[in-house]
Amino acid sequence: MSRLTASPSDAGMRLDAWLARTLPGCSRSRWQQLIRDGHVKIGGSPCKPQHALAAGEEIEYEIPAAKPVTVEAEDIALDVLFEDRDIIVINKPAGLVVHPAPGNYTGTLVNALLHHCRDLEGIGGELRPGIVHRLDKDTSGVMVAAKNERAMQFLVNAFKNRQVHKEYLALVAGRMERISGTISTLIGRSRGDRKKMSVRPASGGREAVSHYRVEEQFAGAALLRITLETGRTHQIRVHVAHIGHPVIGDRKYGRAGNLLDARRQMLHAETLTLPHPVTREPMKFHAPVPEDMQSLLNRLRG
Repeated sequence: MSRLTASPSDAGMRLDAWLARTLPGCSRSRWQQLIRDGHVKIGGSPCKPQHALAAGEEIEYEIPAAKPVTVEAEDIALDVLFEDRDIIVINKPAGLVVHPAPGNYTGTLVNALLHHCRDLEGIGGELRPGIVHRLDKDTSGVMVAAKNERAMQFLVNAFKNRQVHKEYLALVAGRMERISGTISTLIGRSRGDRKKMSVRPASGGREAVSHYRVEEQFAGAALLRITLETGRTHQIRVHVAHIGHPVIGDRKYGRAGNLLDARRQMLHAETLTLPHPVTREPMKFHAPVPEDMQSLLNRLRG
């Protein structure tokens, strides 16, 4: 076991908080679990996460090796935009599910990352990548994943504190009456279909705010640039359908007449800006418009 000694200035601090501050490679919740599992001792005896430190106390600890996950690593091609020991940024293609779930236990982004990232350090005691945000299966574009617990915790907080900036391109049906605008509603589970989300009345949902600007206007469609203040499930798709301009190709929230032969929803996460988990330097990533969306845009322009 490794050892640390509490200094006079540490006196009175909770053990879990002190460990997370002193050894930031593990999150506070991870330290709490390690303490409960007996991997942290004070004076050779088990302790509790809320233990108040005293000056001069000797803390013994060990961090067990991360356990392999049951998800299978698969050799799936990835379009990697950036990678270092802490994060990996990819351009996710349409059709790729992000996380294994009933009906999609293989062929997902997590399966691909387990094969590609040979330097994963473990998150929550498991040897897995940290998925901090998701894109729908048929939405393409930039995504970031964490490769260790320190990066995971930082990115979770960065998203929560709105330090991450995302821009989407959405090809929507109909002619827009306004060049720009903000859609602010509550979004929650649809009462008629639990697999869908919907705009809710004054209660029963969570705040959702989207800003849009018209990039191009066509005879019966428009290309919008959309930024999000919040990150609710299906937020963009629900919001543009709510104002009467569903994403073209969206079979869940759109209408049959708005598909324009598109095989999937024409929604693309074009840019992602975030601070690096270690250096804190701002980083901006760009994913070019995918071929199927570009082809449809060319048809509309013609």
